[in-house]
Amino acid sequence: MDEFSRRFEKLYEYVHTRTHELLDHWRVHTNRRTILFLILGGSTALILYLYAIRPPSNFPVGQLVTIEKGLTQEEIAATLYESDVIQSPLLFRIVAKVTKKDRQLHAGDYLFKEPKDVFSIVHTVGVGAYGLEPYRVRISEGAMTKDMARLFAAMLPRFNTERFLADAQPLEGYLFPDTYFFLPNSTETDVIQAMNENFYSQTAMLEKEITAFDRPLQDIVIMASIVEREARKYEDRRMIAGVLWRRLDKNMALQADVTFLYTIGKGSFDLTLDDLASDSPYNTYKNKGLPPTPIGSPSLAALEATVTPIDKGYLFYLADNSGVTHYAKTYAQHQQNERMYLGK
Repeated sequence: MDEFSRRFEKLYEYVHTRTHELLDHWRVHTNRRTILFLILGGSTALILYLYAIRPPSNFPVGQLVTIEKGLTQEEIAATLYESDVIQSPLLFRIVAKVTKKDRQLHAGDYLFKEPKDVFSIVHTVGVGAYGLEPYRVRISEGAMTKDMARLFAAMLPRFNTERFLADAQPLEGYLFPDTYFFLPNSTETDVIQAMNENFYSQTAMLEKEITAFDRPLQDIVIMASIVEREARKYEDRRMIAGVLWRRLDKNMALQADVTFLYTIGKGSFDLTLDDLASDSPYNTYKNKGLPPTPIGSPSLAALEATVTPIDKGYLFYLADNSGVTHYAKTYAQHQQNERMYLGK
């Protein structure tokens, strides 16, 4: 091998060795840079998620969040931040801009069933997915406005109990008992309007009977509210209505125990002599005539029974321990029924 070949071989070995050394050095440092980059990137992403992306810890699940009409994007972001829906108004605006929803953010009431991150919130507000599904509520026959107030207050966030009672109590008896569907942002005004309109819609079906009965609607509703609570069977209701209208026409006290439920919450078996002697205008033992207002919301069946009474000349009635109603034309017969069916 000549001198040139030997030098070329040494040069090749040197270049080859240095190349491997440089590659090994680059590979080691590249791994270090990659690890460092991943650590820094992961830490940044974690911080961004914890303090900007994820839902706040006190996210308002089940609460109404309102975005008023006419707000700017910045004001909407501030509203959501102040309502604990998002953690970063800036990130909200950035995401809205990037996703091209910044010019179509919808105002209105929103209800969230579960916490959502900022990306989901931008989408929700961007498409106007309000999350408002109607609540189903059943108002039972004979319910009083104070019963309704407790029920609605537990269900509707915007429901004001004091305002409801102030506006609804003058309409006692005229808020129809039925199954209703109200949106979560419904107010006490919405409730009263819907129930009162339903009353007149339902009673329109009895227009002929009410007109033929020829008594004031107010008297009919008051009497129906009593009949509602006095019996469940339709025929008994008609019979009891016949008894009570007859007593009213004869200027006799109605002596209906159920009127005490409206004032002191007591029924027939809980009343005391002091209760029966009270000066309450709803004491139908001491005061003749109808009580001043209905004692609840009568059903359509109770209203119908009230205007189509069965009058067989009875002036007294009682229900035994099995719920069977017994009638009498005289007080002596009534006392006999008390001894026979109630053990008095």
